[in-house]
Amino acid sequence: MKYLNCLSFVILLHLLSSCGNQQLAKKFKISTDQSQYKLGDTINVHLKTLEPIDYKNVSFQFQELSSKKLTSNTDFQILTSDLKLGKHQLKAKIDLGDKTINIQRWIKIYNKAKPKLYQYEILNTYPHKKSSYTQGLEFYQDTLYEGTGQRGASKLMKINYKTGETYEYNRLQDRFFGEGITIMNDKVYQLTWRSNVGFIYNPANLEKQSSFSYYKSKEGWGICNDGQYLYKSDGTPKIWRLDPESLKEIDYIQPTTHNKIADELNELEWINGKIYANMYQKDGVLIINPNNGAVEGVIDFRKLKDKVDINSPESVLSGIAYKKSTNQIFITGKNWDKLFEIQLK
Repeated sequence: MKYLNCLSFVILLHLLSSCGNQQLAKKFKISTDQSQYKLGDTINVHLKTLEPIDYKNVSFQFQELSSKKLTSNTDFQILTSDLKLGKHQLKAKIDLGDKTINIQRWIKIYNKAKPKLYQYEILNTYPHKKSSYTQGLEFYQDTLYEGTGQRGASKLMKINYKTGETYEYNRLQDRFFGEGITIMNDKVYQLTWRSNVGFIYNPANLEKQSSFSYYKSKEGWGICNDGQYLYKSDGTPKIWRLDPESLKEIDYIQPTTHNKIADELNELEWINGKIYANMYQKDGVLIINPNNGAVEGVIDFRKLKDKVDINSPESVLSGIAYKKSTNQIFITGKNWDKLFEIQLK
């Protein structure tokens, strides 16, 4: 009983201390000339006190920049030229001598230029299984691999893209909803939607080798790779960069145009140093700079659906594959009866 009373007292002190810190934090404010900026702008920052209060020093942090690169003074500037786009917290740690408090302010950085608008030309049309609820599409050694979704129907398949014939497949357990796929270092990575697990396969025979968990990212949507790292979307505005060994999230970008932060990015593909991302339930693909998240281009595929037999509102664009050996791009969708080879214009 005495132990419980002591524990309750400690918890009470902690709560009182937290409340006291919150009240102190309200006396400070991070002031900026605005809350939204364009890439290349300068952010002017000032620490305001809403009433007279003494403090020893202040350290700031914004993205990867710390007070060592910024300043410990109450007024400073942040150059946005080399920063990531999107919505980020500017944090201040204030030393009051006997205690430290933390405050923050949200800052949005948009791209300076509008994305270029691309059209396309259809070079070839191939058959695609209408029963395939396409979630991931990728070439490996000139063979097309496809991951499909829906519980009870999710698969990983090897396909003859010219005929639509399935060479072989591995069917997921009924409780899993398959999502995006990518292939790196002779391993096939397949995500699942809300099960917080992904699977790794042998690309030769599609035998399952192991599984991995998600950590900071919420769900499994799309995945691609640059030959060194994996990139994963999770339905939020974030595309996470994953460590290839632990598969833990290292950092993230937020795909951002001149006036919008994109979310619900579904299928991902790495093409010539850029991330191509299909927007879920929208007939467009974003071309994204993987370093800062700038959306540099948008491909308008609205007319493509007119060329396929669609009988469900869920039959949306979802499937981007790049055949690097021949520099070919292929596009399909969920339950589409065709696979298109396209050329950007």
